[in-house]
Amino acid sequence: MKKPYPSRNSRPASDHPHFRRFLSDLSDSIRGTDQDFTTGSLSRAIFLLSIPMVLEMLMESVFAVADIYFVSRLGPEAVAAVGITESLVTVVYAVGFGLSMATSALISRRIGEKRAGLAGRSAFQAILAGTAVSIPLALVGILWSSELLRLMGASHEISHELNGYTVIALGSNTLIMLLFIINAVFRSAGDAAISMRVLWMANMLNIVLDPCLIFGWGPFPELGITGAAIATATGRGLAVLYQFTILLGKRSRVRLDRSSLVFDPAIILKIFRLSLGGIGQNIIATASWIGLMRIVSGFGSVAVAGYTIAIRVIIFSLLPSWGMSNAASTLVGQNLGAGQPIRAEQSVWFTGRINMVMLGIISLLFIIIPSWFIQLFTMDEEVIRIGARALRIVSYGFFAYGLGMVLMQAFNGAGDTITPTKINLLCFWLVEIPLAWLLAVRAGTGESGVFYAITISESLLVLVAWMVFRKGAWKTNQV
Repeated sequence: MKKPYPSRNSRPASDHPHFRRFLSDLSDSIRGTDQDFTTGSLSRAIFLLSIPMVLEMLMESVFAVADIYFVSRLGPEAVAAVGITESLVTVVYAVGFGLSMATSALISRRIGEKRAGLAGRSAFQAILAGTAVSIPLALVGILWSSELLRLMGASHEISHELNGYTVIALGSNTLIMLLFIINAVFRSAGDAAISMRVLWMANMLNIVLDPCLIFGWGPFPELGITGAAIATATGRGLAVLYQFTILLGKRSRVRLDRSSLVFDPAIILKIFRLSLGGIGQNIIATASWIGLMRIVSGFGSVAVAGYTIAIRVIIFSLLPSWGMSNAASTLVGQNLGAGQPIRAEQSVWFTGRINMVMLGIISLLFIIIPSWFIQLFTMDEEVIRIGARALRIVSYGFFAYGLGMVLMQAFNGAGDTITPTKINLLCFWLVEIPLAWLLAVRAGTGESGVFYAITISESLLVLVAWMVFRKGAWKTNQV
């Protein structure tokens, strides 16, 4: 019998041109590319930028879990020391977040303007600013670590015998600042793949060194909890050296050459001015979560456990969306710099639609089978019941929040860090926390009132951000 001629549709999926193009774009996004994000396909630009950003955040989550896993073998006091120290380090994170946001706005605008030399000078000023801010924080941590731990309510054992972890964590905060700032340089210049590799390097080194230095494996000394801090600092330090190697090389989009290594107070002042909004956004958001936790804690430890697990699941599920939002921020900054405000706006709406669909699908899973996700962390029936309810209620707002995340990052990418700060202040402090208290305590709905308050306030944030964004003032913001 004559063999039938294969139809066009019968070829393997791997031979399909769309599939091959997808694999090619995926490879480019991970390896890095010289793509000009002010021209060409917006969908490809978003894909190339968002994939490495998502992978970068996934590694950060793995690191957090691995770090506490090893420390937990030393006992509850060691875990408490890490937890209290992390609460102190949030100040460093807030400042680093603000400086990196300001850096992103400046670098993306200069790259869009095709002024690579000025981008390099701006990057150097950001590095100087981060280093200058970190020095007094390091001195406080080195000289008064025991006093800080006691102020946070730590036991005598933690503040006097385990304070070595705090000394190193705060004393090496310059490395945290530089990781934040230089990775922001790479991302905003379109080199998101480099930022991903830097963070993977830092965290993988930490994961490998953690058990070696904590438990004294092989030739390493047994340093206990102090070893965990040394492992983290070592991983970050080597990653920062890698960052500088790239910046000083010839292939980076932003280079530190002889012309850029000068002190420019005007740019530094601009960085500090822009960073105030970013720091404010971080502090407002962090404080609001603390306020909500305080309300939930009034309903018992079981409610706190369920709420905590649900929030962890939600944060992990939002990682891809944060990557998408950061991609939109870079596109806005570069296209405004290139004098293309229409393309900048198109990139926001395009990314927002993708994000809404993605979070909409995730929300359906959380609404239909929320208990399954909570059971991954606990088998306590009451904790599962409360956690599942929290997951279901909060996910009602996911579809809208997919757009809100992108809009807020679009303002930041345009260099308007004050508008998101004001929106956060309105929605989180003036609406979310009072509403959570009214619903949970006064109206008698219990912890569910907190969950509904989160959904309502996040939905309000989207509406306000949408109204402000539509006015278009961000398009004329000068950076």
